[in-house]
Amino acid sequence: MPMPDRRIDLRSDTVTLPTAPMRKAMAEAEVGDDVFGEDPNVNALQEETAALLGKEAGLFVASGTMGNQVALKAHTQPGDEVVAHPLAHIVRAESAAGAALAGVQFRPVGESDGTLDPAQIEAVIQSGENPHFAPTRLICVENTHNFLGGAVWPLDKLEAVAAVARRHKIPLHMDGARLLNAAIALDARPDRIAAGSDSVSVCFSKGLGAPVGSAIVGSKAFIARCVRYRKMYGGGMRQAGILAAAARYALKHHVERLAEDHANARRLAEGLAQSKHIGFPNGMPQTNLVFFECSHPGVSLAQLLARLKERGILIGQSYGTLARAVTNLNVSRADVDETVSAVHAILKQ
Repeated sequence: MPMPDRRIDLRSDTVTLPTAPMRKAMAEAEVGDDVFGEDPNVNALQEETAALLGKEAGLFVASGTMGNQVALKAHTQPGDEVVAHPLAHIVRAESAAGAALAGVQFRPVGESDGTLDPAQIEAVIQSGENPHFAPTRLICVENTHNFLGGAVWPLDKLEAVAAVARRHKIPLHMDGARLLNAAIALDARPDRIAAGSDSVSVCFSKGLGAPVGSAIVGSKAFIARCVRYRKMYGGGMRQAGILAAAARYALKHHVERLAEDHANARRLAEGLAQSKHIGFPNGMPQTNLVFFECSHPGVSLAQLLARLKERGILIGQSYGTLARAVTNLNVSRADVDETVSAVHAILKQ
């Protein structure tokens, strides 16, 4: 059966399309050669993002994965160990780039809510004095935590982990792809969330709706190292101001509206919860990610998603028996209600 022309796309917040004003900003963008440091929009975006997150400098990169991997390379040497949650994006969903490109191994520790317990971190830190064990050279946190349902780190937990990192003189990197979702959920300034981290990556092409790009922020010395590794990884873009203009527009106009995505995610989850066949292993959504499972005896999760696709509703299967629906700039409240109705119709409540 062909899919309807109109569709509701909940597969990810990366599927958003540039708005007309964003396209106008891109079309009118003044550009230059960014590798030579001459693109005014890229330079402005880097400065604005660094200021937003309370850091000295920033670097525009092509993607969140590139941001994380460049930061990882800049913080470590081959043979080092990195502490991170076992379901962290940098561990699970970046094609083993940490091993292949930076030559590091991960030490997975973490709680069921996506956070790291300071005592667990203390227990696995290696100084490097014993030649049997890789030295711990970086701690990574993810906020919000993708694979645990867009979970938000409480500020006091972040501060506790940052204190462990400082005590052991180990840098702390935050994968903040959806950090601004966390800021909206906590009603906290982004620089407050980023304060304890030595480096932060943040994505413009997810909830903010830009077509391409992320940024890394940190100290001037750290970003200088990142520039080299961005080039090494093939990320030296030229007239990238067209893309940076979209990201700058998103930062100015699309941050506060993330609250709408969060409200739509709650509405979606609450509507789905009316079915006895839908469950939420990670709990109800805190931000814009809704993870759910289907226990219908006659309709598997794969069948449910296939039947929704026939109706023009796209939802992704995350891992195992979980589906992931992500509210975004292009999904309205009416779309959410239509999705809920379709699920109930397929499962007959």
